[in-house]
Amino acid sequence: MKPLSIKKKVLFLILVVTGIVAASALALTYYLYQHLYVDKQIDSLSLQGKKLAQIYHQHGKDTYFTDRIKWANDSSHANIIFTDDPMELSSGLPFDTNTNDNLITFKERQKLLQGETVVLIREHSQFHQDILGIAIPVFSSKNELSGTIFLSMPLSDVYEPFVQIRLTLGISILLILLLIFFIGYKSSNQVVRTINQMKEIAMEMESGDFSKRMAVTKNGDELNQLSRSFNKLSSTLEKVEQHRREFLANVSHELRTPLSYMKGYAEGIEEGIIDQKKGMHIIQDEAARLSRLVHDLLDLAQLEGDSYPLTMEPIVFAQLIHDVLDQMAFIANQKGIYLKRTLDEVCIVYGDSDRLQQVVRNLLDNAIHYTPSGKSVSIELLVHQDKAELRVTDEGNGIPEEDLPHVSERFYRVNKARTRKDGGSGLGLAIVYQIMKKHHGTFDIHSEAECGTTALIQLPNTPIDEDLPTI
Repeated sequence: MKPLSIKKKVLFLILVVTGIVAASALALTYYLYQHLYVDKQIDSLSLQGKKLAQIYHQHGKDTYFTDRIKWANDSSHANIIFTDDPMELSSGLPFDTNTNDNLITFKERQKLLQGETVVLIREHSQFHQDILGIAIPVFSSKNELSGTIFLSMPLSDVYEPFVQIRLTLGISILLILLLIFFIGYKSSNQVVRTINQMKEIAMEMESGDFSKRMAVTKNGDELNQLSRSFNKLSSTLEKVEQHRREFLANVSHELRTPLSYMKGYAEGIEEGIIDQKKGMHIIQDEAARLSRLVHDLLDLAQLEGDSYPLTMEPIVFAQLIHDVLDQMAFIANQKGIYLKRTLDEVCIVYGDSDRLQQVVRNLLDNAIHYTPSGKSVSIELLVHQDKAELRVTDEGNGIPEEDLPHVSERFYRVNKARTRKDGGSGLGLAIVYQIMKKHHGTFDIHSEAECGTTALIQLPNTPIDEDLPTI
């Protein structure tokens, strides 16, 4: 059996709700008519009859009593009669002496004889309509049954005042039902359109196209919020897919280049067209470059995971920086670059010593590579309240403003021609960013063209709560 579509399910639900509302409205109408209006008329007639019975009990069938009967007939919608013989009611009297129909039944007459009030609603053959009647036994001053007061009125007189109410209520309910159906139908169409559009876009995503977006209006209902969230998801997936393709392209390029050099020079040495010593030196350089690239890729992949372990411990940050500077002093001296140190020697930070050394080394490596010979690189370590701040400033050409937001992305290079000559994998600053993220620290780059670049990192100098969110 083919399952029902969402539209059919929604329409079925609307019809069910409409039916329930209609049934409830009919039940309410009946309740208002039967239990409120009719019962109110019965109570009113009963009260009026009992007052007349009380007058008879006090005065008997005298002029005062008959005048009150006449006055009651003239001042109310009910027909009021008094009979000395309840048998007249049983035979249909006093309405029609020629009818054979009983106005009250034998059992009801017995109730009257026992002093009970009788309430009846039935069709009268003479009037061809339902009547509401109340028969009240009348007792004399000696508490003897002397007769019956019968109050009656056509049920149409009770119904007519209620017709306008029922008509107004019916029209109102009909309008409400139409409104419910219209709103429900319109909403169901909107829901179905939104779901179908999502389905179409999802199918495009399966084929690798993340460019499609949901139509969004200005109102802030749930469907538009869902569409905005879906568009945000599509945009995120599009960026992820773009980064994935760029990453694969960059990795392929970075791996292909040293492998091509190694293969070319190995073949040249084998054929005797390249000096063996020179060729082996180039092969070793390319192998080292390839090893660094693979190592950086593995580092970055581990750091981007959520479960990478860090050995957090208090570290004399100035001493760690001194150690890295001493290691890189030879490279700086070869290039004729002076390293200026201004370090707060008592600065303590909490972190992973190996990873923080990697951060300092990557920042210094970038600064030395971009600083011309004869210039200097400044390293400053300061403490501001609960944070340690390290600044590494070079005197290079600076970074264009449009490139600053991208320098911590994988394989991003400001100087696209730097890939071979100056080395570097384009992963150094991406690794710095991830390490600082793991340490609940920050990493920023400030630069102006022709004015040098400052790399700024900040670390907490208090123990890190591992449950805190990463900054």
